[in-house]
Amino acid sequence: MLTVFLQFLFSGLTVGSVYALVGMGFNIIYNATSIINLAQGEFVVIGGLLMWFFLESCKLPFLLAVALTILSAGLVALIMERLTIRPLKTNDLLIMIMVTVAVAIVMRGLLMFKFGKEPYSFAAFTEGDPLVIGGAVIQLQTLWVLGITGTCILALYAFFNLTIAGKAMRACSFDPTAASLVGIPVSRMIMFSFILSAMVGAIGGIAITPISLMEYDKGPMLAVKGFCAAMMGGLGRGRGAVVGGLTIGVLESMTAGYIHSGLKDAVALLILLSILFFRPAGLFGNAAMQRLKGH
Repeated sequence: MLTVFLQFLFSGLTVGSVYALVGMGFNIIYNATSIINLAQGEFVVIGGLLMWFFLESCKLPFLLAVALTILSAGLVALIMERLTIRPLKTNDLLIMIMVTVAVAIVMRGLLMFKFGKEPYSFAAFTEGDPLVIGGAVIQLQTLWVLGITGTCILALYAFFNLTIAGKAMRACSFDPTAASLVGIPVSRMIMFSFILSAMVGAIGGIAITPISLMEYDKGPMLAVKGFCAAMMGGLGRGRGAVVGGLTIGVLESMTAGYIHSGLKDAVALLILLSILFFRPAGLFGNAAMQRLKGH
């Protein structure tokens, strides 16, 4: 019984790490713009599929493929921001959110046109025998996923709390006019937030694809679960997205293992509804709600 529990736990932590990265992607853009980017899940898909393309089709070295994949995702986000978000002369958040939905649909169509409907994967980062802890088998790629997620968490925390650029991005969301008056290039910070969030999503796609097959249409569900993770911790709260993502991943895994696999995707939606009804500010404070009330 303990072995089965541990197996489900490690599986949940693995997929929950990806949800955490998606949730952090939501928070990066939200902290700079107050926009909820519902195309965030597509960048995870882009990361997985482009990594396969550069590795298996172009036969590029691993590190070069990783670099090109992350840079390509950032370029897509740059184009998205320049062509859809920046031209909007409105502060209506609902309109901007709907624009991100439209962008997600276009991106998904382009991915299907390029890669088709087949699932893709590539070899794990390192070869070797899996670890066995308490009878549970842990693939080496799982350790990579957890390690990469932890590294991203620390890097983003340091960026937003210890660097001038990170603090400037946060200032742009609280009061863009005041930020502009003190010399912060608001439009550039917004552009950079989209690029950074896309790169984080692509990193998640690169890490998880060797374990979970990547398909062109996985973006919407990843976006939903990442958004649930961000909401669970409170929009704009980095640590909240991490806790939310890991919690959702573990609960999904336990539900699929002990109850029924068909209920797995309902877990995140149930959590989201519970948060909206009982604690709309999330588990880690009400900064997001205060910001929404300001608009």
